[in-house]
Amino acid sequence: MAKLVLTLLGLAMTCFKDHQSSYQKRLTAFREVEPVDLPNCNLVKGIEMGSEDLEILPNGLALISSGLKYPGMKKFDPNMPGKILLMDLNEEDPAVLELRISGSKFNMSSFNPHGISTFTDEDNTVYLLVVNHPDAKSTVELFKFQKEEKSLLHLKTIRHELLPSLNDIVAVGPEHFYATNDHYFVDSYLRSWEVYLGLSWSYVVYYSPNEVKVVADGFDFANGINVSPDGKYVYISELLAHKIHVYEKHANWTLTSLKSVAFNTLVDNISVDPVTGDLWVGCHPNGMRIFFYDPEHVPASEVIQIQNILTEEPKVTVVYAENGTVLQGSSVASVYKGKLLIGTVSHKALYCKL
Repeated sequence: MAKLVLTLLGLAMTCFKDHQSSYQKRLTAFREVEPVDLPNCNLVKGIEMGSEDLEILPNGLALISSGLKYPGMKKFDPNMPGKILLMDLNEEDPAVLELRISGSKFNMSSFNPHGISTFTDEDNTVYLLVVNHPDAKSTVELFKFQKEEKSLLHLKTIRHELLPSLNDIVAVGPEHFYATNDHYFVDSYLRSWEVYLGLSWSYVVYYSPNEVKVVADGFDFANGINVSPDGKYVYISELLAHKIHVYEKHANWTLTSLKSVAFNTLVDNISVDPVTGDLWVGCHPNGMRIFFYDPEHVPASEVIQIQNILTEEPKVTVVYAENGTVLQGSSVASVYKGKLLIGTVSHKALYCKL
Protein backbone atom coordinates (compact mmCIF):
# COMPACT_ATOMS: atom_id res chain seq x y z
CA MET A 1 0.00 0.00 0.00
CA ALA A 2 2.82 2.38 0.90
CA LYS A 3 4.51 1.67 -2.47
CA LEU A 4 1.26 2.48 -4.30
CA VAL A 5 0.82 5.75 -2.41
CA LEU A 6 4.43 6.75 -3.07
CA THR A 7 4.10 5.80 -6.75
CA LEU A 8 0.95 7.89 -7.15
CA LEU A 9 2.58 10.77 -5.28
CA GLY A 10 5.62 10.54 -7.56
CA LEU A 11 3.43 10.58 -10.68
CA ALA A 12 1.53 13.58 -9.35
CA MET A 13 4.77 15.46 -8.61
CA THR A 14 6.12 14.66 -12.09
CA CYS A 15 2.89 15.85 -13.69
CA PHE A 16 3.00 19.05 -11.61
CA LYS A 17 6.62 19.75 -12.57
CA ASP A 18 5.83 19.20 -16.27
CA HIS A 19 2.89 21.60 -16.12
CA GLN A 20 4.91 24.11 -14.10
CA SER A 21 7.70 24.05 -16.67
CA SER A 22 5.23 24.38 -19.54
CA TYR A 23 3.42 27.21 -17.75
CA GLN A 24 6.65 29.15 -17.24
CA LYS A 25 7.62 28.62 -20.88
CA ARG A 26 4.22 29.84 -22.13
CA LEU A 27 4.60 32.93 -19.94
CA THR A 28 8.24 33.42 -21.08
CA ALA A 29 8.80 33.77 -17.35
CA PHE A 30 12.58 34.18 -17.47
CA ARG A 31 12.96 36.43 -20.49
CA GLU A 32 14.68 39.81 -20.11
CA VAL A 33 14.02 42.39 -22.79
CA GLU A 34 16.77 43.67 -25.07
CA PRO A 35 16.22 47.46 -25.26
CA VAL A 36 15.35 48.99 -28.63
CA ASP A 37 15.16 52.77 -28.48
CA LEU A 38 13.11 55.26 -30.44
CA PRO A 39 14.61 58.76 -30.26
CA ASN A 40 11.51 60.95 -30.52
CA CYS A 41 9.08 59.68 -27.87
CA ASN A 42 7.07 61.35 -25.13
CA LEU A 43 4.56 60.08 -22.60
CA VAL A 44 1.01 61.14 -23.45
CA LYS A 45 -0.33 63.83 -21.13
CA GLY A 46 -3.47 62.73 -19.31
CA ILE A 47 -3.01 58.95 -19.43
CA GLU A 48 -2.05 57.33 -16.13
CA MET A 49 -4.49 54.42 -15.70
CA GLY A 50 -4.04 52.47 -18.91
CA SER A 51 -4.64 52.68 -22.64
CA GLU A 52 -5.33 49.00 -23.29
CA ASP A 53 -6.64 49.39 -26.83
CA LEU A 54 -6.83 52.19 -29.36
CA GLU A 55 -8.21 52.88 -32.79
CA ILE A 56 -6.97 55.64 -35.11
CA LEU A 57 -9.54 57.02 -37.54
CA PRO A 58 -8.50 58.07 -41.09
CA ASN A 59 -8.57 61.73 -40.01
CA GLY A 60 -5.97 61.14 -37.28
CA LEU A 61 -8.32 61.11 -34.30
CA ALA A 62 -7.41 58.31 -31.90
CA LEU A 63 -9.99 56.68 -29.62
CA ILE A 64 -8.42 55.04 -26.56
CA SER A 65 -9.89 52.72 -23.92
CA SER A 66 -8.59 53.50 -20.43
CA GLY A 67 -9.08 52.18 -16.91
CA LEU A 68 -9.36 48.44 -17.56
CA LYS A 69 -9.72 46.33 -14.44
CA TYR A 70 -8.85 42.79 -15.53
CA PRO A 71 -9.00 39.87 -13.06
CA GLY A 72 -5.64 39.12 -11.51
CA MET A 73 -3.82 42.10 -13.01
CA LYS A 74 -2.53 45.31 -11.44
CA LYS A 75 -5.15 48.04 -10.88
CA PHE A 76 -3.61 51.44 -10.13
CA ASP A 77 -6.98 52.97 -9.25
CA PRO A 78 -9.57 50.16 -8.80
CA ASN A 79 -12.38 52.52 -7.77
CA MET A 80 -12.20 54.76 -10.83
CA PRO A 81 -14.63 53.91 -13.69
CA GLY A 82 -13.14 53.38 -17.12
CA LYS A 83 -13.32 55.93 -19.90
CA ILE A 84 -12.84 56.48 -23.60
CA LEU A 85 -10.25 59.12 -24.46
CA LEU A 86 -9.78 61.19 -27.60
CA MET A 87 -6.42 62.29 -29.01
CA ASP A 88 -5.74 64.28 -32.19
CA LEU A 89 -2.55 63.03 -33.83
CA ASN A 90 -2.53 66.01 -36.19
CA GLU A 91 -1.50 68.27 -33.29
CA GLU A 92 2.16 68.99 -32.67
CA ASP A 93 1.99 68.10 -28.96
CA PRO A 94 -1.24 66.11 -28.58
CA ALA A 95 -2.91 65.53 -25.21
CA VAL A 96 -6.10 63.61 -24.48
CA LEU A 97 -9.57 64.51 -23.36
CA GLU A 98 -12.28 62.25 -21.97
CA LEU A 99 -15.28 61.74 -24.22
CA ARG A 100 -18.57 62.47 -22.52
CA ILE A 101 -20.95 59.48 -22.70
CA SER A 102 -24.69 60.04 -22.99
CA GLY A 103 -27.57 57.56 -23.00
CA SER A 104 -30.11 56.99 -20.27
CA LYS A 105 -29.59 53.21 -20.08
CA PHE A 106 -25.80 53.24 -19.82
CA ASN A 107 -24.25 52.74 -16.38
CA MET A 108 -21.10 54.83 -16.31
CA SER A 109 -20.13 53.78 -12.77
CA SER A 110 -19.44 50.17 -13.85
CA PHE A 111 -17.80 51.02 -17.19
CA ASN A 112 -14.74 48.79 -17.61
CA PRO A 113 -13.58 49.07 -21.25
CA HIS A 114 -11.26 46.54 -22.87
CA GLY A 115 -10.89 46.00 -26.64
CA ILE A 116 -12.40 48.54 -29.03
CA SER A 117 -13.13 48.84 -32.75
CA THR A 118 -14.74 51.37 -35.07
CA PHE A 119 -16.93 51.08 -38.14
CA THR A 120 -17.69 53.97 -40.51
CA ASP A 121 -21.00 53.70 -42.37
CA GLU A 122 -21.76 54.92 -45.90
CA ASP A 123 -23.08 58.21 -44.52
CA ASN A 124 -19.78 58.68 -42.59
CA THR A 125 -21.38 57.87 -39.23
CA VAL A 126 -18.66 56.46 -36.97
CA TYR A 127 -19.71 53.65 -34.64
CA LEU A 128 -17.52 52.61 -31.72
CA LEU A 129 -17.85 49.06 -30.36
CA VAL A 130 -16.37 48.52 -26.91
CA VAL A 131 -15.79 45.31 -24.97
CA ASN A 132 -17.03 46.08 -21.46
CA HIS A 133 -16.70 44.13 -18.20
CA PRO A 134 -19.33 45.54 -15.84
CA ASP A 135 -19.30 43.61 -12.56
CA ALA A 136 -16.86 41.04 -14.04
CA LYS A 137 -19.25 40.17 -16.88
CA SER A 138 -18.77 40.65 -20.63
CA THR A 139 -20.84 42.86 -22.90
CA VAL A 140 -20.32 44.82 -26.10
CA GLU A 141 -21.37 48.45 -25.95
CA LEU A 142 -22.37 50.17 -29.19
CA PHE A 143 -21.79 53.93 -29.39
CA LYS A 144 -22.11 56.64 -32.02
CA PHE A 145 -19.06 58.90 -32.09
CA GLN A 146 -20.11 62.55 -32.19
CA LYS A 147 -17.01 64.42 -33.35
CA GLU A 148 -18.22 67.99 -32.97
CA GLU A 149 -19.65 67.40 -29.49
CA LYS A 150 -16.61 65.31 -28.51
CA SER A 151 -18.95 62.72 -27.07
CA LEU A 152 -20.30 59.19 -27.44
CA LEU A 153 -23.99 58.39 -27.69
CA HIS A 154 -24.76 54.97 -26.25
CA LEU A 155 -27.04 53.04 -28.60
CA LYS A 156 -27.14 49.46 -27.40
CA THR A 157 -25.72 46.82 -25.04
CA ILE A 158 -25.06 43.41 -26.62
CA ARG A 159 -25.03 40.23 -24.53
CA HIS A 160 -24.89 36.61 -25.67
CA GLU A 161 -24.01 33.23 -24.20
CA LEU A 162 -21.25 32.85 -26.83
CA LEU A 163 -19.64 36.08 -25.59
CA PRO A 164 -18.82 35.10 -22.00
CA SER A 165 -15.16 36.15 -21.67
CA LEU A 166 -14.50 38.85 -24.23
CA ASN A 167 -11.11 40.36 -24.87
CA ASP A 168 -10.92 42.08 -28.24
CA ILE A 169 -13.28 42.94 -31.08
CA VAL A 170 -13.17 43.98 -34.73
CA ALA A 171 -16.24 45.58 -36.27
CA VAL A 172 -17.37 44.54 -39.76
CA GLY A 173 -20.66 46.47 -39.57
CA PRO A 174 -22.51 48.74 -37.11
CA GLU A 175 -23.73 45.68 -35.15
CA HIS A 176 -21.60 43.00 -36.81
CA PHE A 177 -18.23 41.92 -35.43
CA TYR A 178 -15.72 39.19 -34.72
CA ALA A 179 -14.66 38.88 -31.06
CA THR A 180 -12.17 36.82 -29.07
CA ASN A 181 -13.07 34.98 -25.88
CA ASP A 182 -9.79 34.64 -23.99
CA HIS A 183 -11.14 31.89 -21.69
CA TYR A 184 -13.67 29.10 -21.98
CA PHE A 185 -14.71 29.33 -18.34
CA VAL A 186 -16.25 32.34 -16.59
CA ASP A 187 -15.57 31.23 -13.01
CA SER A 188 -12.27 32.73 -11.83
CA TYR A 189 -11.05 29.51 -10.21
CA LEU A 190 -11.70 27.43 -13.32
CA ARG A 191 -10.17 30.14 -15.51
CA SER A 192 -6.92 30.00 -13.57
CA TRP A 193 -6.72 26.21 -14.00
CA GLU A 194 -7.62 26.53 -17.67
CA VAL A 195 -4.61 28.80 -18.18
CA TYR A 196 -2.27 26.84 -15.93
CA LEU A 197 -3.02 23.54 -17.66
CA GLY A 198 -2.85 25.08 -21.13
CA LEU A 199 -6.20 23.68 -22.17
CA SER A 200 -6.43 25.82 -25.35
CA TRP A 201 -10.21 26.08 -25.21
CA SER A 202 -10.65 29.76 -26.00
CA TYR A 203 -12.34 30.76 -29.25
CA VAL A 204 -13.50 33.41 -31.71
CA VAL A 205 -17.13 34.31 -32.42
CA TYR A 206 -18.88 36.07 -35.26
CA TYR A 207 -21.84 38.15 -34.09
CA SER A 208 -24.70 39.78 -35.97
CA PRO A 209 -28.27 40.53 -34.87
CA ASN A 210 -29.41 37.51 -36.95
CA GLU A 211 -26.61 35.02 -36.41
CA VAL A 212 -24.03 34.20 -33.74
CA LYS A 213 -21.52 31.40 -34.22
CA VAL A 214 -18.07 30.13 -33.26
CA VAL A 215 -15.77 30.58 -36.27
CA ALA A 216 -12.41 29.50 -34.82
CA ASP A 217 -11.34 27.67 -31.66
CA GLY A 218 -8.53 25.78 -29.95
CA PHE A 219 -6.58 28.84 -28.78
CA ASP A 220 -4.30 29.16 -25.77
CA PHE A 221 -5.72 32.56 -24.73
CA ALA A 222 -7.20 34.17 -27.87
CA ASN A 223 -6.45 37.87 -27.61
CA GLY A 224 -6.14 40.55 -30.30
CA ILE A 225 -8.12 40.46 -33.54
CA ASN A 226 -8.21 42.59 -36.67
CA VAL A 227 -8.88 42.47 -40.42
CA SER A 228 -6.75 43.25 -43.46
CA PRO A 229 -7.40 46.55 -45.28
CA ASP A 230 -9.16 44.70 -48.12
CA GLY A 231 -11.35 42.78 -45.67
CA LYS A 232 -10.25 39.37 -47.01
CA TYR A 233 -8.26 38.16 -44.00
CA VAL A 234 -8.68 38.06 -40.24
CA TYR A 235 -5.67 38.16 -37.91
CA ILE A 236 -5.89 36.59 -34.44
CA SER A 237 -3.21 36.68 -31.75
CA GLU A 238 -2.82 33.65 -29.49
CA LEU A 239 -1.20 35.16 -26.42
CA LEU A 240 0.22 32.16 -24.58
CA ALA A 241 1.23 30.25 -27.74
CA HIS A 242 3.12 33.36 -28.96
CA LYS A 243 1.47 33.18 -32.39
CA ILE A 244 -0.50 35.28 -34.83
CA HIS A 245 -2.88 33.31 -37.04
CA VAL A 246 -4.07 34.32 -40.48
CA TYR A 247 -7.58 33.27 -41.53
CA GLU A 248 -9.36 33.74 -44.83
CA LYS A 249 -12.78 35.37 -44.40
CA HIS A 250 -15.66 34.03 -46.50
CA ALA A 251 -18.91 35.60 -47.68
CA ASN A 252 -20.89 33.68 -45.02
CA TRP A 253 -18.53 35.08 -42.33
CA THR A 254 -16.85 31.72 -41.66
CA LEU A 255 -13.05 31.58 -41.41
CA THR A 256 -10.50 29.18 -42.88
CA SER A 257 -7.04 28.89 -41.33
CA LEU A 258 -4.22 29.75 -43.73
CA LYS A 259 -1.05 30.05 -41.64
CA SER A 260 0.45 31.13 -38.34
CA VAL A 261 3.60 33.03 -37.41
CA ALA A 262 5.46 32.29 -34.15
CA PHE A 263 7.29 34.80 -31.94
CA ASN A 264 9.34 34.81 -28.72
CA THR A 265 6.98 37.23 -26.99
CA LEU A 266 3.33 37.32 -25.86
CA VAL A 267 1.39 39.00 -28.67
CA ASP A 268 -1.52 41.19 -27.54
CA ASN A 269 -3.61 43.59 -29.65
CA ILE A 270 -3.12 43.86 -33.42
CA SER A 271 -3.37 47.10 -35.40
CA VAL A 272 -3.24 47.14 -39.18
CA ASP A 273 -1.71 49.97 -41.20
CA PRO A 274 -4.48 50.90 -43.67
CA VAL A 275 -1.91 52.02 -46.27
CA THR A 276 0.71 49.25 -46.21
CA GLY A 277 -1.22 46.42 -44.56
CA ASP A 278 1.60 45.96 -42.03
CA LEU A 279 0.66 44.57 -38.62
CA TRP A 280 1.70 46.49 -35.50
CA VAL A 281 1.49 44.52 -32.27
CA GLY A 282 1.82 45.47 -28.62
CA CYS A 283 3.64 42.64 -26.82
CA HIS A 284 4.60 41.41 -23.35
CA PRO A 285 8.19 40.11 -23.30
CA ASN A 286 7.64 38.46 -19.90
CA GLY A 287 4.10 37.31 -19.18
CA MET A 288 4.83 36.43 -15.59
CA ARG A 289 5.43 40.10 -14.84
CA ILE A 290 2.23 41.31 -16.47
CA PHE A 291 -0.01 38.70 -14.82
CA PHE A 292 1.72 38.76 -11.41
CA TYR A 293 2.64 42.38 -10.78
CA ASP A 294 5.73 43.04 -8.67
CA PRO A 295 6.86 46.68 -8.24
CA GLU A 296 10.44 45.41 -7.97
CA HIS A 297 10.18 43.64 -11.36
CA VAL A 298 7.72 45.62 -13.45
CA PRO A 299 6.33 44.47 -16.82
CA ALA A 300 8.38 45.41 -19.85
CA SER A 301 7.07 46.71 -23.18
CA GLU A 302 7.73 45.61 -26.74
CA VAL A 303 6.32 46.60 -30.14
CA ILE A 304 6.77 44.54 -33.29
CA GLN A 305 6.03 45.36 -36.92
CA ILE A 306 5.14 42.53 -39.30
CA GLN A 307 5.49 43.17 -43.01
CA ASN A 308 4.18 40.89 -45.76
CA ILE A 309 2.52 38.48 -43.36
CA LEU A 310 0.80 36.63 -46.21
CA THR A 311 4.12 35.64 -47.79
CA GLU A 312 6.25 32.62 -46.90
CA GLU A 313 8.80 34.78 -45.10
CA PRO A 314 7.20 37.75 -43.33
CA LYS A 315 9.59 40.40 -42.08
CA VAL A 316 9.37 40.88 -38.30
CA THR A 317 11.01 43.95 -36.73
CA VAL A 318 11.21 44.87 -33.06
CA VAL A 319 10.53 48.60 -33.32
CA TYR A 320 10.53 49.40 -29.61
CA ALA A 321 11.51 47.52 -26.45
CA GLU A 322 11.93 48.83 -22.92
CA ASN A 323 12.27 47.24 -19.48
CA GLY A 324 9.32 49.03 -17.86
CA THR A 325 11.13 52.09 -16.53
CA VAL A 326 9.20 54.26 -18.99
CA LEU A 327 6.27 52.11 -20.09
CA GLN A 328 4.81 49.06 -18.36
CA GLY A 329 2.88 46.33 -20.15
CA SER A 330 2.47 47.46 -23.77
CA SER A 331 -0.77 46.03 -25.18
CA VAL A 332 -1.28 47.92 -28.47
CA ALA A 333 0.60 50.00 -31.04
CA SER A 334 -0.72 51.85 -34.06
CA VAL A 335 0.70 54.21 -36.68
CA TYR A 336 -0.53 57.33 -38.45
CA LYS A 337 1.52 59.37 -40.92
CA GLY A 338 4.91 58.58 -39.42
CA LYS A 339 3.71 58.65 -35.83
CA LEU A 340 3.46 55.72 -33.43
CA LEU A 341 1.09 55.52 -30.47
CA ILE A 342 1.74 52.77 -27.89
CA GLY A 343 -0.83 51.84 -25.23
CA THR A 344 -0.60 49.74 -22.07
CA VAL A 345 -2.90 47.50 -20.04
CA SER A 346 -3.06 49.74 -16.97
CA HIS A 347 -0.11 52.15 -17.13
CA LYS A 348 0.72 55.09 -19.39
CA ALA A 349 0.90 55.66 -23.17
CA LEU A 350 3.79 56.67 -25.40
CA TYR A 351 3.73 58.87 -28.52
CA CYS A 352 6.64 58.64 -30.95
CA LYS A 353 7.67 60.22 -34.24
CA LEU A 354 9.17 57.53 -36.45
